[in-house]
Order: sequence, then C-alpha cells, then structure tokens
Amino acid sequence: MPALWIAHVTVTDEDAYGKYAALAGPAIAKHGGHFIARGGRFVQLEGRERPRNVVARFDSVEAAEACYHSPEYQEALGHARGASERELLIVETTE
Repeated sequence: MPALWIAHVTVTDEDAYGKYAALAGPAIAKHGGHFIARGGRFVQLEGRERPRNVVARFDSVEAAEACYHSPEYQEALGHARGASERELLIVETTE
C-alpha cells in the first residue's frame, strides 16, 4: 500500500534549513518519493500550528522508512536539527 510522509515544521534557522531542503529533496526522490504538498496554503483546525507542512508519497511505509534511515537523508537531517522544530510521521494510505 502507498504511504504518506507528513512533516509539520517551524523553521528557526533559514540558512541551515535551506541546506537541509537542498539535500532532502534528492534523497526523497532517490527512494521513490514525490512531493504532493510542500509549504503551500493550509488551514489549521486543531493542534499546534506549524507554518511549513510537507507531504510526500512513497510506494509503501517500508520505502518511506528506508528513505528516512538512508545515509543521504540522514546527511540532510543533520542540517535540520537545531534549525527547526518538527514532527514527522509516515501513514499508510487506503488506496
């Protein structure tokens, strides 16, 4: 089943986070992920608001998780740590 990688982010250091984004996109693509939402308009209905929301679609939960643990994504993630507050989850779709 396909899966969605969903991130809710507050960027605290634009320069460092820019380095993360430059590396994360290619890492996600390398593992078969593609973005379906990336920082667009949103409406917060419940919970903590984060101004940046990203959704990527993968072929499976396992593919999304493998991407997260890959050396390429971990290198990117090193730039996001300390440059953002974020939640990230993977959820299987019903399609």
